[in-house]
Amino acid sequence: MTRPQFYRFHNGTKAALPFSDSEYRRRLGSIRQRMAKQNIEAIILTSMHNVAYYTGFLYCAFGRPYAAVITHDQCVTVSAAIDAGQPWRRSVDDNITYTDWQRGNYFRAIANLLPGVKRIGIEYDHATLQIRDQFAQAISEAEWLDIAPDTMADRMRKSDEEIALIKAGAEVADIGGYAIHSAIKVGMREIDIAMAGRDAMEAAIADRFPDSEMRDSWVWFQSDLNTDGAHNPVTCRKLQAGDLLSLNTFPMISGYYTALERTMFLGEPDAATRKAWEANLAVHEHGLSLIKPGATCSGITAALNDHFQELGYLERRSFGYGHSFGVLSHYYGREAGLELREDIDTILEPGMVVSMEPMITIGNDEPGRGGYREHDILVVTENGSINITGFPYGMEHNIIAA
Repeated sequence: MTRPQFYRFHNGTKAALPFSDSEYRRRLGSIRQRMAKQNIEAIILTSMHNVAYYTGFLYCAFGRPYAAVITHDQCVTVSAAIDAGQPWRRSVDDNITYTDWQRGNYFRAIANLLPGVKRIGIEYDHATLQIRDQFAQAISEAEWLDIAPDTMADRMRKSDEEIALIKAGAEVADIGGYAIHSAIKVGMREIDIAMAGRDAMEAAIADRFPDSEMRDSWVWFQSDLNTDGAHNPVTCRKLQAGDLLSLNTFPMISGYYTALERTMFLGEPDAATRKAWEANLAVHEHGLSLIKPGATCSGITAALNDHFQELGYLERRSFGYGHSFGVLSHYYGREAGLELREDIDTILEPGMVVSMEPMITIGNDEPGRGGYREHDILVVTENGSINITGFPYGMEHNIIAA
């Protein structure tokens, strides 16, 4: 039996994608314009976020490589045979399947799509040295260029369709927040409360987006010492009166991430807790007022650093003040050019979507111990910004009776 190295398996009919066909044509048109300016004949996208952004297909790697190959006249996702026809159904255009009956069939499939191509763009920030070497062997005559900055520039500026999806995601995050708020009680475990928020969000996504893939929504609900880091995992710790709490909901709709994060307290906060919480809230509100077109990421950061310095908490700050939204998750994607940090000078423009999320952490042996964090999502408009997060922040709503 002769086993194929790759083949087409277009099984069933095309599924509804997260966005319209015209939206994907716009994205492909934009990256092709960038290719034309650099005389690039083809690009090979390997990251989850870029494959999803340009084709609609959000792959599950599980140790296997995937790609989207884009030329000036074709767009083809390249997927492993284990996925059968699903990648074609959820790709805007063509798909080719490679088999694992021979090592290297992934590279052979891609090389077959690009006969004679001499200038190829790849994602230097995603393709490993090993992958780059294997591409160079499979397409030996080509010159390789970094396309990652161009793709990031495309993703940073959201279309109307993207903004509509992100707004819906923020509403779902609020639903998860209210479910968590209702579930908080002394003696409940972090995991029990997290599941209440996750279940509420998944039900809301299923109702609002019945054609979407249902996967990857999650909650980090942290208490006491576990609040000190923004990305600390959920535990089985039982809540106690006097706990500082951190609510974090993350609905995922077709690869698009949104978030809600709130400081909470179970019982009556002491004076040191109130002081630290009030300081973080003051910086949060200041930051919300600074999100507008023409502002720079570094300029916003400098202003908020000064504010924290005045309040005596600058040394407690643990990371930047916010980041972009879109096709990203806790294990793929990041638009590093749109983070509110000292070393990022990007100018905010209408259509960008950013968070405001100051955080301070106080050591476990100090008064007011724990981590304090708020998080809202803002859409930059022509004249300012729109806050699309609805769940209230602050002590009036987020002190829970013990």
